[in-house]
Order: sequence, then C-alpha cells, then structure tokens
Amino acid sequence: MDCSSSEMDWHELSYNHWTESHVSSWLKSIGIKEPYIIRVKEEEVTGSVLTTLQREYLSNTIGMKSGQIEHLLKKRDDLLKAEQCKIKNKTGSSSKKSEDKKDNVFVLQEEPKPHTQKSCEREEQGNIPNVCNDTLNSDVAFCDYRKFDTREKNFRYVKHNLLPPETGTDNMIVPCHEYKSLEVAHKLDSKRLKSKVASEVLRFACACMNMRANGTIHFGVMDKVKGTHKHGEITGIPLKNQEDFVDALDYIERCFKGSAHQIDARSCIRNPCFIEVLDKETTEKTWVVEYDVIPKSSIVKDKLYYVAVPKFNEKDGKVEVKREEQVSYYRVGASSSQIPEDHFVIFIQGLKEKDQQREEAESSSNETALEFKEDQKRKLSILLTGGKKLMDNSLFYIVVTNKIQPDHLDNINFLVNMNLFCVFDFDPDSKVSGLCGRYKEQKPATLHFLNDYENVKRLGNSDLTASLKLFDQVSWIFCNGRNNFPGENAPCDEITWIKTRKKKMKKAVSLICNEILPRRSFIVLFLLMSDVEQPLVETFHEFYAEMNGHDCLTVISESREIYKKWSSLAQVSCTITALKEISIVNMPLSHVDATVQSIQLSKNQPTRKLPVSNGGLCFLKSTEEAILDSLEIISVDQCDDTDLEIMTKDEIEQTELHFYRGGKIDWINFWLADKHKCGGIIERDACTDASTILASVVNNCKDMRPVDSVNVYHQPGSGGSTVARQLLWSWKTKVRCAVVKQSTEVSTVCEHAMKLREHDENDKNSCLPVLLLLEDQNPDYIDDLRRNLGSVITIKKIRSSVLCFILLICNRSNDPERMCRASPSQTVAVTHKLSDEEKSLFLEKVEQLKLQFEEDFKFIITFVLMSKDFEPSYIKGFVKNILKKIDHSLPITRLIRFVALLNCYVKDSYISMSHCEEYLGIAPPLGGTRYHAFVDLLSEEARLIFIHLRDSSTHIQSIRIIHTMVAKEILRQLSANLPQSSIAMELIKDEVLMNHRFDRDQFLRVIRALFIRRNKKTRGDPEDTTFSPLIENVIAERDGVQRAVDLMKAAYIALGKDAYVAQQLARLLYTNKRFEEALEWAEIAKTLSPHDTFILDTLGQVYKKWFYHLYDTLEEKEPSPERGVEIINIALKGISAFRASEKTPKKETVSLNSSYYGEVDVGCRLLKFLSGVDVFSITTGYSELMKYLLTDYIPEEVKIPWQRLHQQLKGLEKSLRRALECISEDLSYFQTDISEEDEELDARDPEQVYKPREWLTKKSAVYARFFCKVPKECYEAAENNRTDLVAQATKLSPFQRQMRTYMLGGGNVTAILSLIYDKKPQRAAKKLEEIMAMYPENLTWKDLDEAELSNFIFCQIALNCILPGSSKLFSLQKLQELSKRFKTQGKYMSSASALFLLSLLFWPETTQEVSSADLQILLSAIDALQRLCEQKIKFMSQRKSRIVTHFFLAKAKGLNKIVHRSVIEKQIKGTLSEKKLKWLGGEVWKTKEVVQQLKRIEGWTENENLYVQCGHKNKIRIIPRYSASMPHGNERVTFYLGFSFDGVVALDIHVMK
Repeated sequence: MDCSSSEMDWHELSYNHWTESHVSSWLKSIGIKEPYIIRVKEEEVTGSVLTTLQREYLSNTIGMKSGQIEHLLKKRDDLLKAEQCKIKNKTGSSSKKSEDKKDNVFVLQEEPKPHTQKSCEREEQGNIPNVCNDTLNSDVAFCDYRKFDTREKNFRYVKHNLLPPETGTDNMIVPCHEYKSLEVAHKLDSKRLKSKVASEVLRFACACMNMRANGTIHFGVMDKVKGTHKHGEITGIPLKNQEDFVDALDYIERCFKGSAHQIDARSCIRNPCFIEVLDKETTEKTWVVEYDVIPKSSIVKDKLYYVAVPKFNEKDGKVEVKREEQVSYYRVGASSSQIPEDHFVIFIQGLKEKDQQREEAESSSNETALEFKEDQKRKLSILLTGGKKLMDNSLFYIVVTNKIQPDHLDNINFLVNMNLFCVFDFDPDSKVSGLCGRYKEQKPATLHFLNDYENVKRLGNSDLTASLKLFDQVSWIFCNGRNNFPGENAPCDEITWIKTRKKKMKKAVSLICNEILPRRSFIVLFLLMSDVEQPLVETFHEFYAEMNGHDCLTVISESREIYKKWSSLAQVSCTITALKEISIVNMPLSHVDATVQSIQLSKNQPTRKLPVSNGGLCFLKSTEEAILDSLEIISVDQCDDTDLEIMTKDEIEQTELHFYRGGKIDWINFWLADKHKCGGIIERDACTDASTILASVVNNCKDMRPVDSVNVYHQPGSGGSTVARQLLWSWKTKVRCAVVKQSTEVSTVCEHAMKLREHDENDKNSCLPVLLLLEDQNPDYIDDLRRNLGSVITIKKIRSSVLCFILLICNRSNDPERMCRASPSQTVAVTHKLSDEEKSLFLEKVEQLKLQFEEDFKFIITFVLMSKDFEPSYIKGFVKNILKKIDHSLPITRLIRFVALLNCYVKDSYISMSHCEEYLGIAPPLGGTRYHAFVDLLSEEARLIFIHLRDSSTHIQSIRIIHTMVAKEILRQLSANLPQSSIAMELIKDEVLMNHRFDRDQFLRVIRALFIRRNKKTRGDPEDTTFSPLIENVIAERDGVQRAVDLMKAAYIALGKDAYVAQQLARLLYTNKRFEEALEWAEIAKTLSPHDTFILDTLGQVYKKWFYHLYDTLEEKEPSPERGVEIINIALKGISAFRASEKTPKKETVSLNSSYYGEVDVGCRLLKFLSGVDVFSITTGYSELMKYLLTDYIPEEVKIPWQRLHQQLKGLEKSLRRALECISEDLSYFQTDISEEDEELDARDPEQVYKPREWLTKKSAVYARFFCKVPKECYEAAENNRTDLVAQATKLSPFQRQMRTYMLGGGNVTAILSLIYDKKPQRAAKKLEEIMAMYPENLTWKDLDEAELSNFIFCQIALNCILPGSSKLFSLQKLQELSKRFKTQGKYMSSASALFLLSLLFWPETTQEVSSADLQILLSAIDALQRLCEQKIKFMSQRKSRIVTHFFLAKAKGLNKIVHRSVIEKQIKGTLSEKKLKWLGGEVWKTKEVVQQLKRIEGWTENENLYVQCGHKNKIRIIPRYSASMPHGNERVTFYLGFSFDGVVALDIHVMK
C-alpha cells in the first residue's frame, strides 16, 4: 500500500483505495448527516466495501432513513460511473498496443479447454474490462516466494501482492516459476479439477526434468494481465477439498511412459504445499497451491521424459489419457512447450552437457554458504534513534509487547531508561508476574484499559490528556484485560478479542497517532517475546496504517521461529522485505539491553538526593518522585545522570547555542557550566538582589511567615525566567526546590509540596523550607495556593513561626519597575536596560561567543540585542537588513509575517512545526533530526529570526520569532507596504494552517486571543484597550473601521462561527455607531450561545448605546411625544435584553450579573429623557411624570403615540428598584474582583467593573431624584439646608420616604455599609443620622416594610462602627426586638440581608447564656442563610472564599461586639500588595490590635464539620471560610467568628493544645 495514500484527499484516489476516513469525507461532501457518517466509520466501511453496500444494510445496521439511503445510493452509482469513464479514457487505443505487448511477454499458451471451462472464462472476461494496470492497483506490493523445497509452517502470502514474473531456467538450482490462476477452474467438480491440475503439473514437471532444472508451479497466481489484475498477482483459490490437489499426482502412472519414468516422476515431483492467502477485506480463506520439482542428477541422468496430459471428455464424462500422444516437453523462456521435431536431435545431444551442469550445480550448492552477518548494534541504534548517535528525550517510545518470560525480566533496564509514552501490553498477568510489575518497581505507571481511550465523554485533547495523566506517567494499557482484577476487563480468546476489542484498539491507536502525539515524534517498538497471536498483529496493522508506513516502527524478536510467524501475518500491511529492514531478529534480550543502554544519554536514577535540615542528604526514589507529578523537583544531583562520554561536543554546543538564541534555559545548561563543559551563564543584578531577599526571608527569625514569597517581574524577553531558574539552581543545596507545573490543581500542588517538605524528615517543625517557582500564574491561582498551604500548615499543627514554603513568583509585566515599587521588600524587576556592570559582562560574553561559534555567531542575535539594551535603532537596522534581502512572494516570507503577527499580539504564541511543514509542503523527517531538516529548507533570513521551541512535557515542536521586540519591529516595517489587517486576513483565510489537524485546538486558541484578548493595566499591559490590540491598530489604518469589521467577520468564519467573536464584532460596530449591524451580530451571537450572560448582555449594550446616541444627538430640547417614540422604544428593548440576561443561569466563572447594571443605566437615562418631553417639562412636570409612571393616569398628549409603551413605562420604577436591590445583594455576597477571562468579555463601563459600590450609590441617588415629588430646584435648596430636608420627613408618604432614603444613600445594604469606608467619619456619621431621621419618632415600626426596617438596622450598626457614642443609636436589645419581625421560614421568608442581621444581632456574647427563643431565631436564620447562598451559587464554580466577610465577633458587649472588617484593615500596614498578602497568609490574625479586639471561640470538629456549643444541648454548625484549614479527624479547636451572607464562618482555625 502506498504509504501516503491515507494522507491523500479522497478526490485524489480511486475509490478502491479509500480508507474509512476517505469514505467519511466523501459522505460529508454529499450531505449525509453526521450521526450516519460516524456509524459508517465505526463499521469500517472502506472504498471497496462502499461499492457493495445494500439498502437493507444501510437501513438495519446503520439505521438510515429512506431519504438518506436513496441519496447515498444515487451518489454512489454516479461515483462508480465516473470512475469507469476515467478508466476508459486512460486505457484507449494508445494503451491497447502496450497491453498486447504485455500479453505476448507474460501470457502462456494453455491447452485447449473443455467447453464448460471456456464458456465460464468468456463470461467472466465479458464482465471485467481489460484496463491498463498502471492505472489500477498501483499500491500493490511485491513479495518473495516460499523457500524452495521447504514446508514453512508460518509462511503466508498476501492477496493482491505481486510475485516476480515467471522465469525460465537460467540456473538449474534456482527454480523456474510458472503461474496458473485457476480463477474459473477451481469451481469445477473434483474429477475435472484433478485432470486440469494434473495436466498443468505434469507438463511443467516433464519440462523441468528434461531441462534438469528445479521449478515450482503456483496455482492461485495470475498468469496474465486480466481485468484489474496484474501478471503475478496473488489471488488465491478457495479449496473445497485439498485432497483433489494431492490426488492429481496419481495421474503420473497413467501419463508418464514406462514404470521407470513413473518412479522418477514420483521422486522429482513433491506433494503440493498449501499456503494460506491473507486478505483484510474478507474472512473467506483462500490458498496458493505449489508443486516443487527437483530433478536430481542421480535420477534423471541420461534420460528423456515423455508425458501424455489427461483430458476430460465432455461426451462420456471421463478423463482420457492417450499414451500414443506422449510427447517430450522443455522450458522455452517462461513457458513449457513440446520439443519440436526439427530441434529434437539437437536437444538429445545436449542432454549430456545438461547432466554434467546439473551435477556441478548440485555439488557447488552443497558447499556451506557463508552467512552474512548484519551489524545489529548499528541497525538497532539507527532504528531507535532515527539516525542519531544517542538516545535522548527528543523522541517518545510506544512499546507493544506480549508475555515476557520471567528469565527475561532482568534485561528490561533499557525500557526503564527510555522516554516511554505508553505500553500496549497483551499479557494479562503483566502486573503480577510480568513486565508491568517489574517496570513499576523502578518507575510509576498509570494502568489503563483500551476502554479508557474511547473518550465517551467527548473531552477535548488537553482534558483527555490530563484525565489519563498521559505526559505525567507511562500509560500502561492492558490490551487483553487483566487477571485477578474485578470488573468487565477479563482476558479473552483471539476471536472474541477481534469481535469486541479490535475497534477499541483502533480508536486508541488513532487517537495517539493523530491527536495526542506530533507526527514522527515517536517510535513504536514491538517486543515479540512469546508466541504471536492475531491481536498483536492487528495492532501492528493499525500503527502501520495510522503512521503511513513503517519508518517509525521497530521489531525486536529473540526467536527466529516467533519472527517467522509474525512476519507471515504482518505482511498484510508491510512486505517481508520491509519488515526485515525494521527488525532485529535472533539477538538475545540481554544483548539488546546492553546495546541500547550504551547509547542512552541519561540513565534512570532509582534515587535522587535532597537536602535535609541537619545539613546532610536524603534519597528520593523515582517512584516516590513520580507521585509528586504536579512538581518538577530540582535535586542536589540534578542532571548527574547525564553521560558525558556519549554527549558529543557538537551536542553541547547546540544546547548552549539554543539558549543564547533566545530559547528557554534548561537545567542541563547550568550543569554543563558547572562542569566547565561550556561557558558560564551571566548572573544579572536582579538575580543577586533576589538571592539577597531570599536569604533574608530564610534567615529572618523575627517576622517569619509560614508561607512567604519573592516576586520577579520582568519585561518579556529580558531574562526573568533565567533569573528565577538561576535562583533555584543556586539554592538547591540549601532548601528543597521545585517548579510548579502549569494547569495543575491548587489542592494537588499543595498536597505534593507538603509531601516534598516532609520527605525523610523527622520533625515537621524543623524541615527545610520548599522553594516553589510559579511562572506566569494568575493572581487568583497564587492566592489560592498561598491560602491552601497556610491551611494545611495549621491542620498539621506546625508552629506559625516556622517558614515552610517560599513562593518564587515569576511573572511578565510591561512595567516591572512599577510592580516593584508596589512591594519593594519582596520584589525585583528585570528590564531590558542593563546596568553598567551588566553591560560590560554582556559585551565580554559576546566576544567569547563570537570566537566560540564563528559561523553560527550570526544566529545569536537575541543575546547581542540584549547586550545593546535592546536599543530601538539597532533592532530597526537589524530588521531592515533582514527584510531587504527576502523575497516577499515566497511562502516562507508569509510564514514570517504570520509568526510575527502572533508573537506581537498574543503572549506565549507560536506556530507548531507540524503547521509549518504542512504550510511549506515539507514531509516531516524523524524526531531529533526534524528541526534541522526544517531549517535546511529555510532562507538565511528566516534562520536568523526563527527560534525552535519544544514543549518539555508534550514534546510539541514549534517556531516563534527570536524576541517580541523583533516581532514588533518586523510587523511595523512590513506595515508600511502591507497593512496588518492584510496579514491577519491572509492568515485566517489560509485553509492549510487553519484546518491542520495537529495541535489545532491550541492554534485556534491563539487566533481567538488575537481577536478577543484586550490589554489591561492590571495585567501589566501598558494601557487598557477597548478591543484587542490588533483590532485597535487596524482601526487606526486608512478605512480602518471597515477593515476591522471585515477582519472580525472573517475570523468569525475561520474560528467555526465563534459566538464570542460575533459578540466582539457587535461591540466594535456599536462603538462606531453602526447600530443596525451591531444588532444583527449580537443576535447571531445569541443564537449560537443563547444562555451566555455576556452575550445577552451585549445585546442589551447595543440598544443602550443606540439609545444614548439618539438621545445625545436629539436637536429639540423638549421633544414632542411623537418624536420620542423611537428613542423610548430602543431604550425599552435594551431593558428587555438586559432582563433576559438576568434570568439566564449564570456562567460558572461569573459572580455578579452585569446586566443589572445595564438596566439601571438605561432606566435612569430614560427617566431623564422622559422628564424632558414637552408634556412633562412644564413647572409641574416632575409630579406629572411621577403620576404617569406610578398610577393609571395617562396624559392625553401621550395616550395614542405611546399606546404600545405604556405598560412597560409604568413598570419602570419597580424594575429599576429591583435591579438596584439585586446589584446590592450581589455586592453584599461577593468580592468585586473579576477574572481575566471575564474581563475580555465584559462590556460594562470601567466604574461598574472596578468601583461598583460607588457606582451603585450614585445611581441610587439618580433613580430616587426622579420619584420625589418636589421639583429639582427645591431639592437643591433642601440639599443646602439639611434641617429643612429632615423637617419635611413627617409630611412624606412611605414611597416618598423610601425615595428620600435612597437619595441620601440609605436605600440598600451596600450603599449603607460603604459609608463605613468614608475617609471622613464625621461626614459619614452625619449622613447616617440624616437617613435615620427620615423615620419620624411618632411612626410605628409596623408601618415600615421589611426592606426599610432592614436598612434602618444596618444604619444603626454602621453608625455604631463609625460613631459609637451617637445619641441616635438604639440598644442591642431594642434592635433585636425590632428584627424579630423578620421571618426565617416559610413562603414569606425574609430577604438575605434581614437573615444576616438576625445572625449578627442574636449571636450570644457568651455561648452558655442564651435563651431558647433567641437560640431558635439564630439557628433558623443561619440555616436559611446557608440555603439561600447555596441556591445563589448553584450555577457557579465560584469559590466560597470569594464571599465577603463583613463583620467579626469582638470581645466587647452590646452593639460593640460587632466589628466591621474596615477596622481590621486599618491595622494592616504596608502597600496594597503587602496588605493582601497579610490577609491571605493569615498574618492579619496575629496583629496585636486584632488579637486584643476580636474574640476567639472554642469549638470542635466532627465528621469533617465544625461545631460550637450554644446553650446546654444545642450545637451550631459553623462554615470554615477556607475548607482546607479544617483539621483531619475529630479535634477541639479555636477560631475567630465572621459574619457573611453565607452564614456564620470560622477564620484562623487552630487545634487546641
């Protein structure tokens, strides 16, 4: 089979050669539905099977409906007709002559056939057109004959393979060959078949005996070109009865002349060999039948043989042998012919010479031939390394093996040292007594079954890889189940395996080869250590097909017999000759082990060394280390397993060169420098500073934190990552060091870090600290890790003064110096700017490298740029010189543009080498040589600016520009002639890159980020952007907005109709006042993702901006009702869209529903517009408007124009109030920070995102103003005279009173509590007193609704926090009495804020002294709060730690027992970052003022719950604010008590001594 056919498109192949994938693609192209395509593929329908599909099969097995069946069969028939037309065109008159020539060469004259035989063949020939064989079966492989005169048990032929052409008698010992197809004759009855076979065999044997030449006649092999068959093609014949072919030789006695000749014939003609023909397409068994003829000189000397061939007489149904017609035959070329009379005498005279030649040939053939000895060491090395001199980690290895005998298990160390990806193990006992068990003694492995690779959950590649831990540990796949294992994966026989597990094997192999591992990045090693069975061979077939040939396959077999059986079965996919090329046979496994180990660069270290607290070292076993797979541990003896004797000087130089070209530094760089095998690595000033900070952290005895941190902020490409790794390398002997792997769960990292700290240490309070490097992790992740580590330290009862962990946080920032100023004592900044001392070191190093690398020095441009401070003029000149020399029309130049574009705008972006090869049309070479082959095809300029990267875990090889600043300059200079919009458009419209299957998910993520990710100062970007930086730059081009729109539309299509791209396009359009188009795209986004909050919110934003635009551009100051219809309609549509978003279940990452903000914005602006309509703008306008909005009253002027709007407008006040309350409630529950992902999609105004509490207070006042009865002028007068405002309170209705309190800032909980943060306490206290004055003394509390009562009590608590001595304050008992109106159960249960007040007010000062009634209120309130909170966070994966704790329990009495969090925040000194660290690290609870003020509560843990005794018998369940801080087991504990909207919470939990 042509090794590239599976990669070719179905258009390019004949349907006979289609695989299942080709058939699926064709079905998709003709419009068959996806579920049916999947079913057809699962049933393994290839192209040849497609031609025979029947209606019943499609209906019953595939489950197709009749319409789809009719369509498929019609298209299938059209396909067949089109193919036949192609064949006819290709095999016209010109090919007819060449075909006749072939017949003359290859076709042998046959004896006249019986009538029935002739008619059968004629009929068959009529059905099959004679076509040019170069057109069809071009993928047929050649094969070798069976070894002459041997009966090999494990020899087989493969159907459609080609044997060499028939031959004559060039050499008497080397057999001549003759073929007979018997394609019609095999159907004859026994008598006819025997006579036919006998006639062919005896004629051929007589000729061979007369020629004194060995020969073989083959039945079941095409003897001429016929139909689609080639000459010499193995077709095989089905055998009804093998005895017919044996009995055919009984004609010898009837056909040969004389008894002596008959005995000779019996001696020379061997009994038939029946050789099985393997055929993937059918289960029917067919055979090739072969007769060997060996005319030994001792038998045939001086004799001439005659034979009369048998003929079947159709008249009497008998076989006739006419002795009088006995004739002599001889071999003429490749045919057996009668010796002509005129040649007879000459032939007899030549017999003596033939006898002599035969004797000499036999004599020489008996001499022992020298056996060719293959250099198996060299061959094995080449097969396993892809031609390299050593075996490193540049390739993965997949091992496929059957049972390995116990005496061989001592010779598997070479496998342990290999970079194994997975093992397909067919030994069910491997875990107990086989390879798996022995391997796991030295290295860990994750045990899987084939089922695990089925991906029934349809996970993405990255999620599936993570769930199977594929790059963390070796995946050991038990392909035929496991013994002594519960479940449904018991071992089974071959037949059952093929029925039930073959499909699973196919899926697993396809997934690994096509989705998980890059092409040609791995080698599959077949270890044949016991008898071969069909399932193992099927696995070979699958790998051969998926890998497009045998280039990356290797076979090792210690036994020749096992290999013979293997090769005879495997030749269905791969020819015997090709198999020999990839096989190591008859080499003992012990020799294989020693040979492979001799080329392995690094050996598996069963143990590595770690420092311990007593100054010594301890061992860490590799099996123990592998369990800690979330960490990359740096040991004291890191890299000592590298064999310098194997590592060549060239490889050392390449390792060094890669770093100086801009590649990421590896531990081997430090190790080689320490061994003086390469130059030293410059240590920047920041490294020295960071090491000093680290030393002060480790040695600081006074203010020791259990979890401390050192920050390294660096400009991209300035060497920050190198600085961080230098720190780890230099400290690896003093503390335990590890790198936290990306995308690892915080809880897992926490668990593994603690195990690393305590490994082989005796005292948990005196362990060495662990230095953990976190690179480019987001702040939330770091905070969570810090919190979890702190909690575990508490649980383990480690002293709080012991330093346990140091987080080395290495993050990119465009302004690292600003980040350094925020926390100077713990942060260093790494910039492109070099100090004078650094500059001299760099310039000196440049000169050294120039001498060392000579010709390659020009590639070390990154280091040279660094030595020049990345001076813009130098970069500009360098790039200008590069671009001047390149041909802009070449594909490689386009690739440079694409990579530069991505590197400029998307952090950590790259294009995989697989994408590059596909784009440039390069066939990928194997593994380690891959990059060099790629580089050889690049232009000189491309080599200068491209850097090759390789992912350390997945081994995905990729390309990027050597430095971000170079990428930006390339893009800037190209933009002069080629706008960035054109480059981006060309990229996303390139089908090769966009549709390339490998690493496609990651590539599309980068493209998506290119169009969606915005710059944010909070992430260290230079400025905030409204859209992605690319789109912002495109907008700045000529006709930029339209170009940006066109680009976004193209990106939407290229990314598979991405809903978020459609959303961003809508934002772009409404920002540029193209509202109709924006609406269209917002609707498209909504259709694609109908329940996404952000997308629905964007639809509301379109209407909002549209409404604002219409309002702002309105010419009339007092528009008429008719003029306002369109504006009001747009506003109301916006409110409706925002409401739809509010009702949608929230996204998992969202805590606050942003759509309420949009509704309030539009509502308030709409009120302002309504107040300006001429009907309501007269002197009494405010009262008129309020009357219209709040009652059934409708002014005549608006009755008809607004008839469709009245209902919505009259509900405006209630909807606004509800939205404000919902915002307030959300802000009461949750912290207001926003995730990076949400930040990209959030369309709110900056104030709403970053200062939502201030925004809420302002909007509450705006809303309230419109519903107060007095005109605006009166308000302004009252604002200036607060006494008048309060005096008016007695005359206000309940509604007006509520509006006044809203206006003063007392309308909701959030607004009231935000007053506590006022920097002027007196001002805030006065405002609170004014709010409370709105409730006159003669008003009974029963007249207030629950919301008003709740707000009043919150005002009391807030006032007590600000001004404890105020005369307006009520006693605690009075507030408790008032709050008893709140309901904690039932249909009319009070709001969360009211329940929160109950938990706050009724928590007893001492838990022993509490009345049963008060206790019942408290318990009911806490229970109700917890239930409400669970409902609220039902649709979020929001961590409970994000919920705000508003108040804490103090030691004081009465209302003073309630302390607001602001009081504690005031006690924390330092910068904002340092304050945050103290909260997260728990230092806040150790502050002297906090300890003095807050009260510690005693409780206990039981069944993983935390309780407090309340009263004599009752216990209250407390929620630990950080669940990780809960001690394991049942313990007595103390903690601080906090009050939040999810109930009563415990903080700073400590186990009581």
